[in-house]
Amino acid sequence: MGPAEDYGNWTDMKRQFLCAVATLALMACSQPPAETPTEADIPSSTAAAGTVAPAVVAPGDDALRAAIAADYTANLQSLYEHFHANPELSLMEVETAARLSAELRALGYEVTEGVGGTGIVAVLANGDGPTVMMRADMDALPLEEQTGVPYASTVTGTDRRGLESHVMHACAHDTHITALVGTARQMMEQRDQWAGTLVLIGQPAEEIGLGAGMMIEDGLFERFPLPDYNLSFHTFSGIPTGHIAYVPGYAMANVDSVDITVHGRGGHGAYPQTTKDPIFLSAQIITALQSLVSRELSPLDPGVVTVGAIHGGTKHNIISDEVHLQLTVRSYTDEVRGHLLDGIERIAHGQAASYGLTPEEYPDVEVELPYTPAMYNDPALTARAVAAMEARFGAGAVTEASPVMGGEDFAQFHRTEAAIPSFMFWVGGTTQERLEDFAARNVAAPSNHSPLFAPDDPQASITMAIEASTAVALDLLAPPTEG
Repeated sequence: MGPAEDYGNWTDMKRQFLCAVATLALMACSQPPAETPTEADIPSSTAAAGTVAPAVVAPGDDALRAAIAADYTANLQSLYEHFHANPELSLMEVETAARLSAELRALGYEVTEGVGGTGIVAVLANGDGPTVMMRADMDALPLEEQTGVPYASTVTGTDRRGLESHVMHACAHDTHITALVGTARQMMEQRDQWAGTLVLIGQPAEEIGLGAGMMIEDGLFERFPLPDYNLSFHTFSGIPTGHIAYVPGYAMANVDSVDITVHGRGGHGAYPQTTKDPIFLSAQIITALQSLVSRELSPLDPGVVTVGAIHGGTKHNIISDEVHLQLTVRSYTDEVRGHLLDGIERIAHGQAASYGLTPEEYPDVEVELPYTPAMYNDPALTARAVAAMEARFGAGAVTEASPVMGGEDFAQFHRTEAAIPSFMFWVGGTTQERLEDFAARNVAAPSNHSPLFAPDDPQASITMAIEASTAVALDLLAPPTEG
């Protein structure tokens, strides 16, 4: 996605994933929805349609769940409400980072602040063994909250461009950082059950796609223990509370933003023969771009080329001399990404040549950097993590979904020279009862990035995330058995 100065670009990526997981949620409803998602047709679930089985406690092993519930009552509920009521925009997460640092430091972690701007790193060394990293994102969105919860945000903030707006945690990052604290507590209290090193990350600027890269550039993997495994989760509105979704392999896409400046020769609209109309040329380019996916990619290699904006012209009877196109380009593999980006420039220049423009007048094609790389859930790590979660919750509560064309900068942590195996999963944020009600009324539940979205049952979402994260970490860090 690149620097993503436009929040709407990133919102579109998130919305695509939300539409996808909504299908999973609606499979849990007693009656099918009247409308299908428009941006993604997913996820295809391995579970049978109909009512999804409720989560179950692993027989004879509910001590962890009880400890997490007690922690939520004593500590985490108030912490979550604090984070929710006091959101901060991307790269402005000063107070959030300070509070998160204080919580982790009080638990006994060695905390370093100011990594990649406002990022924090908390380390707990517990003998010889693997290193597991867990990431939680801290930033919020420029929206005015309309949820009506008692602890709703009334905060306003100014972003790095100087734009003032209301601010709210519409993407559930407040649940992520709260769950990180809860997981940190459980891992500290259960040090006798694991050996190795735990690295906890409070990441800034996920919403604009910069934070992970900034932390890496600031020496995350040189200054701190290099992970053997990277873990993260995300709370989503379209998944029922009490359920987890995951995708093995490619889960989310490479996201590129491309700008094309189409040059022409302007003049009077009544005399087009004296001009080279860049709007006409832009139309030819836009049409030809669709051949990249439909005629140049294998049907088995997903790709998306979308022209999201066209800016050109000022008046009915004036042919302008320039048009600006804004594209979003999605792919999974580096090979497909390269083909699409090369093809965009080839088509833009070829159409200009066919229209009689000189090479000096060919369109300028700019690809924003950095971009968001595809998120790849390591298959072996995914299988191991899913097995640990199914042991805790039962197989009916953990469902495989299909990949989508949205993006997530958590992928940056894998796309380094170390190629650290990574895994992200998704936790439900809306009760099944509400999803069924929305389906019955033929309306969509408020999605992430909506001013109406907050988890229906924060306790259920947060405690499940803690339990799942702790179970996976304990499995990955389990000391080798003797004999």
